[in-house]
Amino acid sequence: MKEYLTVAIEAAQKAGNIIKERIGTIKDNEVTQKSISDYVTEVDVLSEKTIIAHIKKHFPTHQIMSEESSNDYKKAEYLWIIDPLDGTTNFIHAFPVFAISIALMYKGELVLGVVHDPTRGETFYAEAGSGAFLNEEKIRVSTLSLPEMSLIATGFPFRNKQFIPSYVKIFQSLLYSVSDLRRAGAAAIDLAYVACGRVDGFFEFALSPWDIAAGIVLIKQAGGVVSNFDGEEKYLKTGHIIAGNPVIHSFLVKKIREVLSSK
Repeated sequence: MKEYLTVAIEAAQKAGNIIKERIGTIKDNEVTQKSISDYVTEVDVLSEKTIIAHIKKHFPTHQIMSEESSNDYKKAEYLWIIDPLDGTTNFIHAFPVFAISIALMYKGELVLGVVHDPTRGETFYAEAGSGAFLNEEKIRVSTLSLPEMSLIATGFPFRNKQFIPSYVKIFQSLLYSVSDLRRAGAAAIDLAYVACGRVDGFFEFALSPWDIAAGIVLIKQAGGVVSNFDGEEKYLKTGHIIAGNPVIHSFLVKKIREVLSSK
């Protein structure tokens, strides 16, 4: 597994160098709208090509699932799940919260995750059974056990506006129950921050596998818990995700269930 992790880190950092050079240089005519509130730039595409080329150079038979590709892949023994630039809207505006996310799935199980933040030079990584790290320092989820003192990260369902009414109710309920909430605009960063204890928990609706796959590995290897809103491990299928240290995760599952069942 070490070889896979080394290649993933190298690929993420190569792409990160490309992205870092272009911060603050994107013009309106270089942005394409994919759907409502969802954009792509030539930097996303170049980052993806760089990552895929590096992985394919070392593992030519492995399959790829990536945000900017067709995702038309066969059921694969080895499947790399890639977001070449998570937080594209932030990047377009030179708001410095975005990352590269790379995960590896082996026979249907997530076994490796890398999240690289090029603006801060931070590389989060983990592999199954070996713990989670930030720039070679081992990381753990927070030990906070009091929900009223917790800091919770979240993301708005901007691509899936049908979830806004439910989201607002959850947000309102949590504002009365936690210390504060943060919305940075890049799920990969949010999940990495759960893994290293910068935030105590995270929830969001309708994310894609490439948004969360690497972060899931990080959190689990850092001693945290990840589930969908029902407390089950169906997050890659539903896209609905709750993550946190064990106590805060349980709290979030309970609160979100209460809100959704009262609709």
